[in-house]
Amino acid sequence: MGRLSSLTVVAASLSVAVAQTFQRLGACPDLGCVLPPDQSDFLPGQYFDLRLEVHAPVNGSEAFNDGKPDENFSVTIAKEGGESKSITEFFDVPEPELEKWDFEWYEDLFAQDADTPSIVNVASKMYRKLAIYEPGNYVVTLKYYDGQTTTANWVVRPLATQKKAKNVILFIGDGMTTNMITAARLLGHKSINGKYQSLLQMDQFPVVGHQMTHSIDSFITDSANSASALYSGHKSTVNAMGVYADSSADLFDDPKVETIVEILKRTWNSAWGAVSTAAISDATPIALSGHSRSRYAYGSLVDQGLNSVTNYSWTNHGGPDVWFGGGAEQFYPGSGTYEGKDYYEAFENAGYEISMNKTSLLELRNSSKALGIFCQLHFPVWLDRNVYTENLATFKNEPLGSKNPALDLPGLKEMTLKAIDILHTRGGDNGFFLMSEGASIDKQMHALDYDRALGDLLELDDTVRATIAHLKEIGELESTLILVTADHGHGFDVYGGIDTKYLSEQKTDRDKRSAVGTYELSGLSQYTVPADGVSYGTGANFPLNWDPRYTLAQGLSANPDHRENYRVHKAPRSVVSSAPGFDEDDLFVNAQDSPDGFVVNGTLSVAEAQGVHSLTDVPVFAMGPCQETFGGVYGNIDIFYKMANCLGLARPDGKSPAEPGGGCPTKD
Repeated sequence: MGRLSSLTVVAASLSVAVAQTFQRLGACPDLGCVLPPDQSDFLPGQYFDLRLEVHAPVNGSEAFNDGKPDENFSVTIAKEGGESKSITEFFDVPEPELEKWDFEWYEDLFAQDADTPSIVNVASKMYRKLAIYEPGNYVVTLKYYDGQTTTANWVVRPLATQKKAKNVILFIGDGMTTNMITAARLLGHKSINGKYQSLLQMDQFPVVGHQMTHSIDSFITDSANSASALYSGHKSTVNAMGVYADSSADLFDDPKVETIVEILKRTWNSAWGAVSTAAISDATPIALSGHSRSRYAYGSLVDQGLNSVTNYSWTNHGGPDVWFGGGAEQFYPGSGTYEGKDYYEAFENAGYEISMNKTSLLELRNSSKALGIFCQLHFPVWLDRNVYTENLATFKNEPLGSKNPALDLPGLKEMTLKAIDILHTRGGDNGFFLMSEGASIDKQMHALDYDRALGDLLELDDTVRATIAHLKEIGELESTLILVTADHGHGFDVYGGIDTKYLSEQKTDRDKRSAVGTYELSGLSQYTVPADGVSYGTGANFPLNWDPRYTLAQGLSANPDHRENYRVHKAPRSVVSSAPGFDEDDLFVNAQDSPDGFVVNGTLSVAEAQGVHSLTDVPVFAMGPCQETFGGVYGNIDIFYKMANCLGLARPDGKSPAEPGGGCPTKD
């Protein structure tokens, strides 16, 4: 069966939801595929690969040409108003070799149930590391099967060579929506007669916009391709980053697009880094440098983070100047790392100082590159690190791979401020780019652990507040564009208040629901009211009491069957479990979760253990140089173009400004 034989790979890589459950290949509605596809945008001078595929389905409703793909297809490109040229002539590149393979996919759920896949034979060519420098509209035309055509309309955005911001700090609250921000404000900030006495730092940004988060072939996105859109200006398929997903079996041969840190490094030689409370190999941080159809190829993506793309000619991003997060299992030698290598050693050999706890983090020299990996998997959340600290001892997450807990953990604020100091020193006059992610807003919303999610949102806001103060202290506030946004949302909201004592003492689910107060019965927030004997020492802008009698009636629009008592969970939550006599993926309400609550019926498949992402637009807060460009409603890819323009990355040639004839210098 050629190059693709695993149906598991097919389901993970190619199944998408647009007008139907599955698609033969996302962004390829015809038997001819152009990747980057129709409606793609490019920064002038941004490197990209061009993949062409011609499909010949062997069976199924699309069966064509006896399963023989046209190997003599042709392709041209033309700028609007200009003549068509072959790809080789237009880009001055050699003609690549023809590639052939086959793959399988299911046409619908009935075909999947019957295990009757459709087989597709493919003829393909790949043109690598191309760039278009002249702004305008372009049309790529693929011709095949004696008259069939597939066209892709491309837009190369306007030039922007002047560097208006020296630095960019992009904060991402993973999964964060306006509704969550509103709920977090209610928890952490006191109001009197409906008027808040203090505000979130995000509330005080001068410009607010909203971004639409659709992926290229689904209106519900995931963190990989949504981060990729923010970093590259190109949409992709669920689970993919830095590439357009093709139909080949290789997870690392798909057509790539250059990311903002790759362009920034080769243009201005700026410093760059990523900070996350997730594993550093998780989708949001790794997509800055990662190019793969699968976000789950963790070890290989960490190798790309250090060494850049090595299987094809591509931009060398030089390795991050700062990488702080979790995910130690991708660094100590073993099954989790690329080829079993010791990546602590690899980073050390590349000149990095290594930190594995908060104490050593604060001692890192600002002049050296730094790798900080503080635990296995993702960080314990803010609520466990600061309030229910006894939970930390239950984790088996020490960063050298033992079963001991990681107890000396930094928070997002400590990691971000240290990262700024290192990047400020190493970037110098060339500036820096930093992405800082509050990761478990999303992860705890998935788990329906709302208080833990909102605690991490408050930690993110506290980090933003401290960052602004620190930038002012080091003299970089006026030269730094600061953005706070999300990659996608969840269908979360607050719809009333709960008397948790009354709920607990009722005997039936129907009676327990009488504890939900709506409208005038919802009451006021009790989280900012001091309680006798309750003191966490977490400072201003956080709740004084995480477990009041009167709490929030809150939830998701998409969730599994579960039980709610609407109180804080003093240990991490698991809402479902399997049951004896049933399949492992036939999940039921976890009897140990919220036992005094009432059952909330699910809206998802019984195999789904968590909540899922939603359609909602997400907010964008902006301050600093170019802040005025971030108002309004726009697509997620536009954040990349707005940042790139502010950094002077849209250039008329492939030269850096320091090279002869390399364009305009930094703004005075």
